[in-house]
Amino acid sequence: MHFSLIDRIVELTPGRRITALKNLSLAEEYLADHFPQFPVMPGVLMLEAMVQAGAWLVRASEDFAHSMVVLRQASNVKYGRFVVPGQTLRVEAEILGQTAEETRLKAQGTVEGQFAVGGRLVLVRYNLADTQPERKYADDWVRKELRKKFRLLYLGGEVETASSAHAGS
Repeated sequence: MHFSLIDRIVELTPGRRITALKNLSLAEEYLADHFPQFPVMPGVLMLEAMVQAGAWLVRASEDFAHSMVVLRQASNVKYGRFVVPGQTLRVEAEILGQTAEETRLKAQGTVEGQFAVGGRLVLVRYNLADTQPERKYADDWVRKELRKKFRLLYLGGEVETASSAHAGS
């Protein structure tokens, strides 16, 4: 099961930082079980919102070069407050460094300016065709679908990159 935990990207500086929003609604299916008398966003989904924001930053920073951007490690994760229906989790992530395979980030979520969650993340990025060349078609399809979703999340939709700047020449 996949939960899309980013509703909108409001700020983006490729290679540096992103700010994204998650509006928590009582209609979220998982709230029926967590907890019925006091519905709150589960801590693991707050962490996942930070991972998803970081993944969008990585994708936009490298012009969607990789179909897969996934969590390798989360450390120093701390929680500060509940997120309840009707509130917005504001997620900020900043790139601390990267290698050819990994991106290290610092991420934090706030609600109404108050700390809700934060931690350090290591995201790994790759293509399915890296180990299974016959999966190239899947990488191409995934990247195309991710670009579509990105245009919906980030009003304005396109990020200026070196390759897109030369395309218009």
